[in-house]
Amino acid sequence: SVGKNFSASARQLSATDLGQTTKDGMDWFNLQVIVDVNDVTLTKAEIKLLLDAKGKWVRLDKKGWRKLEFTLSKEEDEELARLGLTPHELTSEPQRLHALQLADKAARKFLSADTCDRIERRVSELQARVTPEVPAEIRAEMRPYQREGFHFLCYLSTNNFGGILADDMGLGKTLQTLAWLAWLRAPSLNHQPSTINPSLVVCPKSVADNWRAEAEKFFPTLKVRAWAANELKSFTGMLPTADLHVLNYSQLRLVGEDLVREKFHAVILDEGQYIKNPSSQTALVAKSLRAEHRLILSGTPIENRLLDLWSLMSFAMPGALGRRAEFGRMYDAKGDPFARQRLSARVRPFLIRRTKVQVARDLPDRVEEDLFCELEGEQKTLYRAELKRAQAMLLGVKTVEALNQQRFNFLTSLLRLRQICCHPRLVKADSKAASAKVEALIETLEPLLEEGEKVLVFSQFVGLLDILRDELKKRGWKHWYLAGETENRGDLVREFQTAEDPGVFLISLKAGGFGLNLTAASYVVLFDPWWNPAVENQAIDRTHRIGQARKVIAYRLLIKDSIEEKIRVLQKQKKSLADDVLGEEKFSQGLSLDDLRYLLAG
Repeated sequence: SVGKNFSASARQLSATDLGQTTKDGMDWFNLQVIVDVNDVTLTKAEIKLLLDAKGKWVRLDKKGWRKLEFTLSKEEDEELARLGLTPHELTSEPQRLHALQLADKAARKFLSADTCDRIERRVSELQARVTPEVPAEIRAEMRPYQREGFHFLCYLSTNNFGGILADDMGLGKTLQTLAWLAWLRAPSLNHQPSTINPSLVVCPKSVADNWRAEAEKFFPTLKVRAWAANELKSFTGMLPTADLHVLNYSQLRLVGEDLVREKFHAVILDEGQYIKNPSSQTALVAKSLRAEHRLILSGTPIENRLLDLWSLMSFAMPGALGRRAEFGRMYDAKGDPFARQRLSARVRPFLIRRTKVQVARDLPDRVEEDLFCELEGEQKTLYRAELKRAQAMLLGVKTVEALNQQRFNFLTSLLRLRQICCHPRLVKADSKAASAKVEALIETLEPLLEEGEKVLVFSQFVGLLDILRDELKKRGWKHWYLAGETENRGDLVREFQTAEDPGVFLISLKAGGFGLNLTAASYVVLFDPWWNPAVENQAIDRTHRIGQARKVIAYRLLIKDSIEEKIRVLQKQKKSLADDVLGEEKFSQGLSLDDLRYLLAG
């Protein structure tokens, strides 16, 4: 019978194997749902319509409105989650799952015994434990967790997988990758080094020189070439001249059309969050590259939203997380207690993540402290005037639709408030007013420099860094400066690391928040707060990383009773989305109406 003539209730859910489909025909299974429907009057075509509607109402000819509801117990729903499946997104189309996802005893509840046996046989053929010795070419004593990461990369390649090495910043992802490249090039893997295609690293501009330096230090026999912008015309013709080529993401876009015709031994995307937007030109070119092995390195595989992870995985393991259109509905759905568990089940075979707390217990302590300043004079007047304008605008906003129409104006006003907190000159070029935060910074730096310390100072505003540079020049304090237009980054870092004198390194948060090894400093000042705490953590990690021997102390300069103090509170409230997937923290940049009311309250 059909429940109250309104719903077709599926009292049983099972799946059937439609065959294995991959480049090697082995690792992927196409599974299709079969439902046992109470209403015997429904045709196969009508059941297909109900399935494809995914729980929504469908009008059937001469039978009225119907919808399909699965009568699964909570235990059965959880068992499906362990396989990376949800009944709420099942359709008549087959779903593509990896053998490793299906190698759970829960599969026997939904699949035939024959299919489960075939899956288990296939999984037994996969080499889950691949533990080679670190190649002799690597001149480093790798820590236990680094050897474990190296073994994980070898496991990926042995089984023809791509993957993500998602260790925290500063845990040696470059060294682990160089060891993996040395292992891939070993003659024991049924090839001679002379027959191996070159490999490619794509990374941010600030990291390119680091790859050359790290390879020279840890893998000196590897021929590495980091390409300059004026050399790109001859790039593809010069591929045989090096074992490892290093390009930045801007260069990838410039030569992408030529690169997609080449075949690389391995393609490595360092700081892989650069392809987090799957529609961007960078992501599209990267995914078109041809390689035997694909690897992403990223300390923040989920930077702003779960779609970031989908985009990274679509490069490393295309198809593992399904189609983009379905991904958000399946894993970012509110009210689904098993969504994160399903996503974790799908990425677990292809991703490894270790935090500093877990594996780098030999790192020195890290202390973070908020230093508060108070606005005075013209700076305070400017702030109050801008705040009143924003509050007046907010009074006219009553609905989410109205907020979306005004969102740009609100973000502009929030930006101006944050800039005023830093320095009045950022919003009023001719201002002669002092900045409370600049004064606090000078007071903080003076005793540290007298003690012979080096200090990193980060700001998201390049204009503010220019102001600070002038202040340091007035006092005759030694300083270094790195922003987006800085070319000689490698030389600058080496000079800072080896300089015996105390000094201050002024760094743009965007240009230098990752990829730099600045362990000569043990003090960090975050001049202005950023919405996403992960970005701030990356900045502090420039010095709190392997190689640091002293306690790291990080100061945040904040204006009391201002939007900056409230941003800090929001940071702590909004960082829990992906803990169950990666142990990763995320801060949503999409501000709600309630968030704005809180930020702009008097």
